[in-house]
Amino acid sequence: MINLRDIEAFVFDMDGVLYRVDTPIPGAIQFLQLLQDEGTPFLLLTNNSTLTPGMYVSKLAKMGIAIEPEDILTSSLATADYLKSHVPAGTRVYVVGEEGILQAVRDAGCIVTDEDPEYVVVGFDRQVTYEKLAVASLAIRDGATYIATNPDVTLPSEKGLLPGCGAILAAITAATGVSPLVIGKPQREMFDQAVACLGTTRSRTAMVGDRMETDIVGAENAGLITILLLSGATTAEDIVAPDAPADFVFRDIAVMLKAWREEAVSNQQSAVSG
Repeated sequence: MINLRDIEAFVFDMDGVLYRVDTPIPGAIQFLQLLQDEGTPFLLLTNNSTLTPGMYVSKLAKMGIAIEPEDILTSSLATADYLKSHVPAGTRVYVVGEEGILQAVRDAGCIVTDEDPEYVVVGFDRQVTYEKLAVASLAIRDGATYIATNPDVTLPSEKGLLPGCGAILAAITAATGVSPLVIGKPQREMFDQAVACLGTTRSRTAMVGDRMETDIVGAENAGLITILLLSGATTAEDIVAPDAPADFVFRDIAVMLKAWREEAVSNQQSAVSG
């Protein structure tokens, strides 16, 4: 049986785990600070492709969460790594997405253009238009390779679940009959990259997420410990299977923090009595 204190490192999803839009979820600031104080390594892993690591650092700082760019791995960075290893510099790519994926594609040595693109890369885009969908669909029908940063159909917000990247993908797939190559969670490559960044043992590294189909399923397939929080895309009502959907399930990160502290006290007491 796995205990919380068997965990040597954490990989945290962000949306729905640490915050909703621009509001930190109670317990998030305290838990990350405690891990920093204890020297427990962690990485923030997100399928959201809209921001660069530097932009995430600024966003989190406004919420009282202090981290460095190297503490963040986004689906945009994972997509850029894929492009670097599979296509030559100067490859023409049409991008549906915001600054995070646009910058990552450029950093991969590709040319972002709508003129005869060889690849179409789609991420979450809050400014998506019919014109963007049309350009992407026509390029894919003409033979361009179709890549997606992530398949998340919804995005947690303070108002509820909003359309996510997967909703945009669905429109393009419906128009072309082509399904994309997905780079982000739940694909194993992104979890492997996270473990490599941490330099830890995967069997003692935990993925903390709010989405069953990406965070938990992907982490389980990659051999990580899984922790499901019911503060985002997955709720208690969504869990209908008789078996536990993850190694640990908590209402939110505040409850997880309480359990983490209580287990530390219990271990200290056992050590003293032993």
